[in-house]
Amino acid sequence: MTDTTDPATTAASATHAGRGRWDHTPGAVSGLTATGGLATVELTWHSYRPRHGQLVDHYEVYVSERADRGDLAHSATLLGRTLYPHLTHRVGPEPRKRHYTVVAVVSSGARTRPARPVSAVNARSVAAGRAVARVGDFDHKGLEFALSPDQSARYRTAFPAGVDYRYGTSTPGRDWSYLHPGPSDAWGGRKEHTFTLRFDLAAAPKDDLACALWLIDAHATAAGAAEVTLNGRPVRTLQFQGGATRGSLEGDATRVGSALKPSYYEFPLAAGLFTAGENVLRLRKTSGSWIAYDALGIFATQ
Repeated sequence: MTDTTDPATTAASATHAGRGRWDHTPGAVSGLTATGGLATVELTWHSYRPRHGQLVDHYEVYVSERADRGDLAHSATLLGRTLYPHLTHRVGPEPRKRHYTVVAVVSSGARTRPARPVSAVNARSVAAGRAVARVGDFDHKGLEFALSPDQSARYRTAFPAGVDYRYGTSTPGRDWSYLHPGPSDAWGGRKEHTFTLRFDLAAAPKDDLACALWLIDAHATAAGAAEVTLNGRPVRTLQFQGGATRGSLEGDATRVGSALKPSYYEFPLAAGLFTAGENVLRLRKTSGSWIAYDALGIFATQ
């Protein structure tokens, strides 16, 4: 799994892009911190206050997987630009150490010196383990699914009985809807909808497995809940975080400027819930409005 970013340039090349040299405006961004979490690294820093009445036009955030003994900003890659003193770096399931710095660009185009670099390691996702069954890629995108990115109006025609997906045979682009409607959605018939994931096991596992459900977005004020069952037995009731209500229209949370608000849900599945032969995981949306999928999977974590 690679980083879900779209590096545009190196910091060194940015100094020759018509925005001046690094030291054209005094000082540097201060207070930069990086905190690794599940699928993310959260970056925050103090607002830069230019002299002589200028304003900050934007901040540029740079990332590198190599600790540079010299000037990190001249060997790192542009992660993104933001108007605000914070940025979320969305990353893959595997834990990796990354190094970050930030530059402020003022209204004249002059740039500060790079902030003192900081480092962080993202948390290990269960999706870094061996896949027992999965649908989609854990990459903060939902473009591989059926009807994506904006054809929810066709859902009841394409999936009149809900989604029923068999791992190893079905394909995401045909058999798994990017959007899972809830009982509040008129376009879904204002009823509960169940998404089913079927998979076969040669033998019941000896160790517990785990489930990972990543969303690229959800309804902002009515994300609602879903009940998860495995082989007919209740596993978990998921209360979804409110999103940005954009996931019904776009499917890439890594796009620069995307308003999507991903969320992540991971939980254990006891070995005793599984059986040799066919196993059936179901997600039934019991309340609220839609959720938009990034990926769903069951993994061996040992």
